[in-house]
Amino acid sequence: MSVADRKAREKEALRALILKGAKKLFLEKGIEQTTIRNIADEIDYSVGTVYVYFKDKNAILHDLHSIGFQELGSYFKDLFKIEDPMERLQKMGFIYIKFALENQEMYDLMFNVKAPMEFLESSNNEDWNEGVVTFGHVKKTIEECIDKGHFKGHNMEPLSFMIWSLVHGMCCLEIRQRTKGVKFTNPDTILYDGYNEYLKIIDKL
Repeated sequence: MSVADRKAREKEALRALILKGAKKLFLEKGIEQTTIRNIADEIDYSVGTVYVYFKDKNAILHDLHSIGFQELGSYFKDLFKIEDPMERLQKMGFIYIKFALENQEMYDLMFNVKAPMEFLESSNNEDWNEGVVTFGHVKKTIEECIDKGHFKGHNMEPLSFMIWSLVHGMCCLEIRQRTKGVKFTNPDTILYDGYNEYLKIIDKL
């Protein structure tokens, strides 16, 4: 390995370490309460080192946000080979649940941790469009379902929001272990049992 290759690997490793430390603190302390100093202390490097890689906290959040949606996109990639939109919609939920359960910390960071106002304002820019693109896949699938005669009398965008919210809510309840104290008959399977009940409903629409 050349010196240049070794330095590139070391640089990438340190960048990954910063992101890992930041993700941990964002989840533990909240994004607004986490400082660059906190992140530097967490990884045992100087504040200056962190600034070499990221201009500010929002740049770190942006990279974590992008990584999360890229990972979700990789889960979704085979969905778009499914021509029937209703079948695609049904499988999309299963894959979304799988992503949430297998990437619980990242899922929390993407959807549940309160972000600072700078992030919310920046979310209208192209640099933050990963979430828009992902939700666009849901809307496109719903639109195709409507074109095929499903969901008569429903509006595409609010229906897409409702379906996403339903699956997201079930994932959050499972991730935060809120399904464990409700005395379900089968708490270990309630998430998938609930999703299958939802599929029975939409299969009639």
